Amino acid sequence: MDTRPIGVFDSGLGGLTVLREIMKAVPDEDIIYFGDTARVPYGPRDLEEVRRFVFRITRFLFEKHVKLIVIACNTSTAAALSDLDQKYGIPVIGVIEPGARTAVCNTANKRVGVIATEGTVDSRAYDKAISELDGSIKVYSVAAPKLVEYVEKGILDGGELDRAICSYINPLLQKNIDALIMGCTHFPLIEKNITSCSGNNIKVISSAVETAIDVKKILKEKGIEAPKGRKPSRIFYETGLASHFFEVGRMFLGEEITGVVSIDLKL
Repeated sequence: MDTRPIGVFDSGLGGLTVLREIMKAVPDEDIIYFGDTARVPYGPRDLEEVRRFVFRITRFLFEKHVKLIVIACNTSTAAALSDLDQKYGIPVIGVIEPGARTAVCNTANKRVGVIATEGTVDSRAYDKAISELDGSIKVYSVAAPKLVEYVEKGILDGGELDRAICSYINPLLQKNIDALIMGCTHFPLIEKNITSCSGNNIKVISSAVETAIDVKKILKEKGIEAPKGRKPSRIFYETGLASHFFEVGRMFLGEEITGVVSIDLKL
């Protein structure tokens, strides 16, 4: 048994979607969540700059003695996961491979759409991950940067948001996709709006559930699960001073989030 916490991080609020599923899958585990709200969004940034951010945040979590790290951000996963995998001697997992795996299992006509940040789209990370699983699947990607901005501002509903969503998704629907990957962990916060625009014939995919399944599997395989029946701690850090982290977090997680610690993490 191992009572060290799990570390989860994102550029901002989006990783809370992954965190929620992890808490469901492994409810006894202590968790430290880190949101880099001072530098959100990561999507428009150069991937080398994002990689630098990711390495610094990972070191911060490692110094908190976490036993496993989840990169709950597609752009960060694309930028740095392959380099982090062996660096700290603890498991580090991302969200792209689980999302790709789910899409492969859910497309009947082998045409998959992806809405994501510019960085994730430019990296072609989903194209590569899906191709490795099934090279016959066609992947069509659209960058949807405004949706990240809406979520970070706490705008999770309304006509303006719906119009923006449909403007991004309609070109993918014209490609006759039957599965749509929400390739940014912010997007499950507005999943019902995305599903409404996509229509009933499209399988909308979040990598959060599959990532949580991977976390549970790794903890068990490595024998580092926390004891059952304990009361776990949840600690939240952010780098921004004027974000909507607590408000949106409370809407999404309820009483699981009682406060957010603001820190100045030098990057």
